[in-house]
Amino acid sequence: MKIINPATGATIKTIRDDMDTKLIDKYMFLRVGQEYWVKVSLADRIKIIEKFSVLLEKNIEKLAAILTSETGKPLQQSRNEINGARTRIQWMLENAEKYLADEWVTNTDALKEKISYEPLGVICNISAWNYPYLVGVNVFIPALLAGNAVLYKPSEYATLTAIEIDNLLKKAGVEENAFKVGIGGKYAGEHLLGLRFDGFFFTGSYKTGKYIYEKVAKKMVPCQLELGGKDPLYVADDITDIAAVAEATADGAFYNNGQSCCAVERIYVHENVYDEYVAAFVKAVRSWKLGLPTDEGVYFGALTRYEQLEVLEEQVKDAKANGATVLLGGKRIVHDGNFFEPTIIVDVNNKMKVMQEESFGPIIGIMKVKTDKEAIQFMNDTDYGLTASVYSSSQERAETILSQVNSGTGYWNCCDRVTAGLPWAGRKHSGIGATLSHQGLRAFTKTKSWQMKG
Repeated sequence: MKIINPATGATIKTIRDDMDTKLIDKYMFLRVGQEYWVKVSLADRIKIIEKFSVLLEKNIEKLAAILTSETGKPLQQSRNEINGARTRIQWMLENAEKYLADEWVTNTDALKEKISYEPLGVICNISAWNYPYLVGVNVFIPALLAGNAVLYKPSEYATLTAIEIDNLLKKAGVEENAFKVGIGGKYAGEHLLGLRFDGFFFTGSYKTGKYIYEKVAKKMVPCQLELGGKDPLYVADDITDIAAVAEATADGAFYNNGQSCCAVERIYVHENVYDEYVAAFVKAVRSWKLGLPTDEGVYFGALTRYEQLEVLEEQVKDAKANGATVLLGGKRIVHDGNFFEPTIIVDVNNKMKVMQEESFGPIIGIMKVKTDKEAIQFMNDTDYGLTASVYSSSQERAETILSQVNSGTGYWNCCDRVTAGLPWAGRKHSGIGATLSHQGLRAFTKTKSWQMKG
């Protein structure tokens, strides 16, 4: 398997895939290793993961450089991702004992009742390339804290990062056979689905998630899916600082080149502020630098996957054919790497591909609406249900709107953010289950009820 730098087209490294026998060996090692790892006290597991977080900080420049080299994201955004992962880990460390320790329901001389949270066993984590640290720690950190062993199968586009994660976990003190990395692409992932893991946790596209869900259903083990989104944002007509709102929402759409499941993917703007908002939005995006992700001050780096260039081109073509206007960008950049112009499209309607199909790139459609009711209608007109945002001077107005939108997360005057203390969960085609918060810690456990009479 060739590891390609998406910004230059150069081969960084060639790595041998894990074939059937090697994946089976790793799985069997984890079966034995989990029996030892679960005997490590929760207090000691917390200390080990704390050491891992410290190692992330100490090695951040090296890790960020590797992440940038294989995903194409700007170097500062790679640093931001690693620091963000450490913030999430810290919340988990501070709350692991609270939510994983035994929970007493009744504790009297006559009757004692409690709930204990036992590890699932050996889990399979098939992860994503867009935020390998952030989406990775959502799964393997709480899984390890809960006493599970983990087979971590990274995307083939984040393999080198996964190897570094493995090295640092082992250096921190995670048992050698409590965490293994499965190297490879689609073939390796397919083979893992046939093994008898005690839980499957996937981050990626709806299409692949649906396939995994159907494939492992007969095993009757937990299968949690963190999938994509077509996240809507509504700008109400009572906003006071239009320029600030435009810049903030543009960042929500274009950060990490729009390669985020919770990136703003479609924008609805009240007609009373539409023209001024669009002008400010275009101005903000024009001010951001595009270039090699290793260059200073670059905001737009390379797209990670070459195939996505064609997806974006098709969305632009479809929009133009149906009467839309491209205000900025609209085409790939002739370059050895995977570069696409930041693209802003107006005069769109809700039937266009750019407003219905996940873009996962630096492209946004902006649509004028007349009322809040109309905005709600369009925001709900999707197969996805991950996040939704409202910008308004009135919290009451925003909450009224968001309460009518079918999404796992609602944002008022913010967007494209994830907080460790809140559950990260999608609806409809955006997934099943939750990571983060107390739900995310307990997602890697099975409960046992204890009823004891003296």
